[in-house]
Amino acid sequence: MPEVTIYHLEGRRSERIVWLMEELQLPYRLEFKRGDLAGSMAAIRALSPTVPMAPTVQYGDQVIVESGAIIETILDRHAPGRLRPALDSPDYPYYLMWMHYAEGSLAARLFSDYRAWRTQPPKQRSPLVDSEAVVQFAEEYLAKHPWFGGAEFSGADIMMKFPLDVATKLNIVDTAQFPNVAAWKEKIEARPAYQRMLAKARPDGLIGPLPALPQHAPSGPRGGVAK
Repeated sequence: MPEVTIYHLEGRRSERIVWLMEELQLPYRLEFKRGDLAGSMAAIRALSPTVPMAPTVQYGDQVIVESGAIIETILDRHAPGRLRPALDSPDYPYYLMWMHYAEGSLAARLFSDYRAWRTQPPKQRSPLVDSEAVVQFAEEYLAKHPWFGGAEFSGADIMMKFPLDVATKLNIVDTAQFPNVAAWKEKIEARPAYQRMLAKARPDGLIGPLPALPQHAPSGPRGGVAK
């Protein structure tokens, strides 16, 4: 296995890769300046000046970004048969869907609403797909499946934890509306590998958190028909 160095920002998406490596018990080096987000970002920028983002991973002589791509590379090459369903399993399409949904639909919608609502707090739900809808989709799935990969914990759960934390901790949605998500988080946070990740990647707790919204859209039916 090539040497893996994870360039990390505390409390951000790069935790996913630390967590993955802890679940797999694979060797890695963690690079960040404790308690100093600007200093950690400077190290990332020095390695990847065009797109400085966390996670950035040095994988042998290659520099890789995008958590989903990093997770898939590690699983494909170094953990065959682990943390994902078999290709011919009925759970595999769900696993792959949530691997992509985490950033492609969920995080994108959450951060879009978050930015807009910080400027202008909402008075009603959007008639389009909104933050409540993208979290509700996860809630309904978890009513029928124990994990986002189906029957077993998988890389999809690692991908989904960050945006679902964003949804609830930043008050983008009403946490009380999503009991299945809350129960899933409790299971996740009890995992020994998750706890090891926190100890290594977030030793001082969450630093520099984004401010929670003072108000999110009211729960319930969406607004009028989109024009």
